[in-house]
Amino acid sequence: MNRRTSVLTLCLAGPLQAWGTSSRFVRRSTERAPTKSGVIGLLAAAQGRERDADLSDLAALRFAVRLDQPGTRVRDFQTARHIDTDASMPVSERFYLSDAVFVAAVQGAADLVDELLAAVRAPVFLPFLGRRSCPPSRPVDLRVHRGDLAAALRSEPWQASLRWQRRYPRDRRVELEMIGDLAADGDPGERQRDQPLSFDPRHRRYGLREVRTAVVSLPHPLGSTRRSFVPPSHDPMSLLEG
Repeated sequence: MNRRTSVLTLCLAGPLQAWGTSSRFVRRSTERAPTKSGVIGLLAAAQGRERDADLSDLAALRFAVRLDQPGTRVRDFQTARHIDTDASMPVSERFYLSDAVFVAAVQGAADLVDELLAAVRAPVFLPFLGRRSCPPSRPVDLRVHRGDLAAALRSEPWQASLRWQRRYPRDRRVELEMIGDLAADGDPGERQRDQPLSFDPRHRRYGLREVRTAVVSLPHPLGSTRRSFVPPSHDPMSLLEG
């Protein structure tokens, strides 16, 4: 058995995203960052797994996400009719993240991670960012890292849009938040019902997982393009005869 572990990094960017952990029909909220259950759902769909398929191997992956461009929380109201009776359903209140960019990472057995990379590059079912109405605006695959989850997130360049990057001073590093299965370091963490057990629509099940936050410092991608002033090599006295 191959016990090597690898980390797959994904770029999750799109006009709208929605990552809920406690949504109901009449009010569907969103977390401020992608959830493990949402990203595992994306990977399972890319592999072509049915909703009632076994998820134990994917659920065992370690997961973390980096907030590269937090985006803006927006609210929408939607109506629907019952598919059988055509009766009007209650108006639902739905929340989304607009113009957000995240880098998500999953860590597990090297063979499985390589399979997931191939799947997201040629998905059986199209990926979406939390809900089917939220397609990604760019390819989601980044690369495979041989090493630790947090180290992989520290090594990925800042994925925020150029417009967002220009908001930050170019001669400084940028500090980004990470959330997920990170080392304790004295942090008790926060428990969330975000561990996927089954996506079967007849009985979706999620367990509790403990998440922690950390900050990573990255170089500003535009910092190297900023030119510093270099005085010209000019001696006005050289024109005078001694």
